[in-house]
Amino acid sequence: MGKKERFFLKIYNLGIIKFGNFTLKSGISSSIYIDFRPIASRPDLLIKLSELLLQEVLYYKFELICGVPYAAVPIATTLSIRSKIPLIIKRKENKGYGTERMIEGIYKKGQNCLLVEDVITSGDSLLKTIVDIEKEGLIIKNIISILDREQGGIENIKKMGYKIKTLFRIGEILKILEEKHFLKKQEIHIIRLYFSKKNRKTLQKRISYEEKRKKIFHPIGKRLIDITLKKKTNLIVSADLVNSKKILSLANLLGDIICGLKLHVDIINDFSHSFISSLKNISIKKNFLLFEDRKFCDVGYTNYLQFHYGIHKISSWADIITVHLISGNSSIQNLNLPENIGLITISEMSSIGKLFDDNYIRKALNISIKNPKVIGTVAQRRVDNRLLLFTPGINFSKINKNNFNNTYIHPNTAFEKNKSDFIIVGKGIYNSHNQKKIAEKYRKVAWTAYENSIKI
Repeated sequence: MGKKERFFLKIYNLGIIKFGNFTLKSGISSSIYIDFRPIASRPDLLIKLSELLLQEVLYYKFELICGVPYAAVPIATTLSIRSKIPLIIKRKENKGYGTERMIEGIYKKGQNCLLVEDVITSGDSLLKTIVDIEKEGLIIKNIISILDREQGGIENIKKMGYKIKTLFRIGEILKILEEKHFLKKQEIHIIRLYFSKKNRKTLQKRISYEEKRKKIFHPIGKRLIDITLKKKTNLIVSADLVNSKKILSLANLLGDIICGLKLHVDIINDFSHSFISSLKNISIKKNFLLFEDRKFCDVGYTNYLQFHYGIHKISSWADIITVHLISGNSSIQNLNLPENIGLITISEMSSIGKLFDDNYIRKALNISIKNPKVIGTVAQRRVDNRLLLFTPGINFSKINKNNFNNTYIHPNTAFEKNKSDFIIVGKGIYNSHNQKKIAEKYRKVAWTAYENSIKI
């Protein structure tokens, strides 16, 4: 048995492999979670790990070292000390105080930086870190990681032109653990099932609407997919307008090319139940769903009252509503949701400076998956296939003078990279001079992007 194998058996005893139901940083659901953070509490093992990693790279060619936040930071710090190469620290988010920098440390443009990661699944968090580091004028060509989960991340990173090496692959270490009888029979079964070739392929690629319909049990989720397939549209238009006549006009104009119309009824100056009745008639005639983006975010009972009572009486007409999970699972447990209304949770938003972090998003996705009333979630990242993914902040151009600090992404990115199911477009359509022409362009590009993503 080699050095690497002996080392892994030592760190395995720290409890780095856990079995259960987990949502990974990538949004993928997993029955296995691998956590290298306990190594930070064992300086002897941290030093040994740094020595093994340094043997994998020509570290003397690098002028800086940076760890992907936050699990890889202590590993990168030890590498820096052992190699005597300066460390820079990448923040997960701008704290909004102090220097407000995303990269901390002493560096200058043009320096070559070695990037360190702990576990690679889809590679998304790694690529986000690369973007922020390269914005500072630093150069990244090489990446070193402890473990490759063999779920497409390495391939994604190499396609972007980066060289990457990993100390271990999931298949290797699971074989070692099985041969040394470190695993129970049930754990071996879970591992074999999860990391079978067929399952890995499913996790790497998006699934079609037909396949997803089988995984969605809520009638509204199935109905939305049926509309999408019949009309060949995955476009939801956000009608962020304050005048009811303009909303009705927009619904009439675009109804044939959308699968949903998203509203904020609390901003409508002349709201009335006759307006809702007219809008409902249009949605039935033109076959699209009404999506009230109320974003309920209070405690459970208050959410219940806001949903069923008040001037808007949302429960009497909406097909879909949105809910924040900031108050936890209880905020959606007692909404008394009718069968004809689906629930969409907010896991992530498109605003610049958002406070959502990976830990919050993972928790929100876990709650969403377990609640049968939830048909999907709003996010700008890939999520579990059991949820429909609604992606906001869509625009053909990332530059928009009236964007109110939103982060925009192209429809191609939403479908081909993030595996989105539906895009939400607002100002890009209703502020245009030819709303129908632009909406049809979004519909066509989005549908083509979906079809292309099925082939990837």
